[in-house]
Amino acid sequence: MRSAKNRSLLGVNEDFERKRNDKIHFLFSLFYIYMKRSVLLGFSGGIDSCTSARILTDAGYRVVALTIDTMGDNAMVTKARTKAEELGVEWIVYDAREEFKREIIDYFCHEYALGHTPAPCTRCNPHIKWRILKNEADRLGIEHIATGHYFNITKRDGLYYVTKGADETKDQSYYLWGLSQDILSRALTPMGNAIKSDVKRDFADKSESMGICFLCGLPYADFLHNMGIKMEAGDIVNSRGEVCGKHNGIARYTIGQRRGVGIPEGLRVVGIDASHNNIIVGKNEELYHHKLTVAECNIISREELLTANDITIKIRGIGRNPERPVSFEPTAEGYIITTDDPAWAPAIGQPVVFYRNNCVIGGGIVVKFN
Repeated sequence: MRSAKNRSLLGVNEDFERKRNDKIHFLFSLFYIYMKRSVLLGFSGGIDSCTSARILTDAGYRVVALTIDTMGDNAMVTKARTKAEELGVEWIVYDAREEFKREIIDYFCHEYALGHTPAPCTRCNPHIKWRILKNEADRLGIEHIATGHYFNITKRDGLYYVTKGADETKDQSYYLWGLSQDILSRALTPMGNAIKSDVKRDFADKSESMGICFLCGLPYADFLHNMGIKMEAGDIVNSRGEVCGKHNGIARYTIGQRRGVGIPEGLRVVGIDASHNNIIVGKNEELYHHKLTVAECNIISREELLTANDITIKIRGIGRNPERPVSFEPTAEGYIITTDDPAWAPAIGQPVVFYRNNCVIGGGIVVKFN
């Protein structure tokens, strides 16, 4: 039998253990709430990322700014660090140069060498920017991720959909079709309801980056040449195979182009035959196509895609796109899209994004058109 003294000490020890466990649980709960209210923000130090940081901070989030260095741009990194300090948010940098070179620049060069028309920005978002944000958030124990993109997210039937932003002129939903459910379920959209013109009023320096970042202002053909892509001269032919002129490298031409070395007046590029090093030209009406085959698809709900009768498509962020609904037929590698309202100048390598009203329900890469 335990003595009264031992029973008393045991009670004290049990009480001490209970209080210590309660304190640990309380501290853990506080930490959990703290991390649940934290967000890892992709941060370049530009207008949109700075505005995103302010919006998230004002909403009560602890913001950690992550600058993803894709090009070894010391000036950009320094600017981002300075802006983060001015905003009073934590800041870290991630060296993504090797990944970016492998996944984006090499892909860009390879596709153009094949006569395709790649879209590096739509590839960068799922493969570089948002993937790194998610992985780094996991490493840091941060619940949410965000960027300065102008878009929203809608949750429906347990699924997350990229949705158009409030500013129709700035909406970037087209470029985010490849984002996965595990990314969208954790993403915040601070710029979803922002209007770009209003955002710029708060900044003395209203400049912003435009175009493909890694070109650094170079014409894409010059960049490809610098990267070692051969620019061999060849024939420009019509649909009957008759030679109409000479070109100075297929990578200098894109589908729909009407100006350039050797293109006859009144004609446009309607095809690129890399295997024979030929540029094919024709009339503008030859650029309209009713069927597109896409692969490398990201689909939110296959059932919705195949049964809904109000899905439209975009084959470019701005410009001419079919306006009427389309239909989808599954294939081994993706889908055949049929549209009554023909698509103008689709090109192999371009993304096609599927919309249902304002929601992105999927997308894929053009591998064939007719």
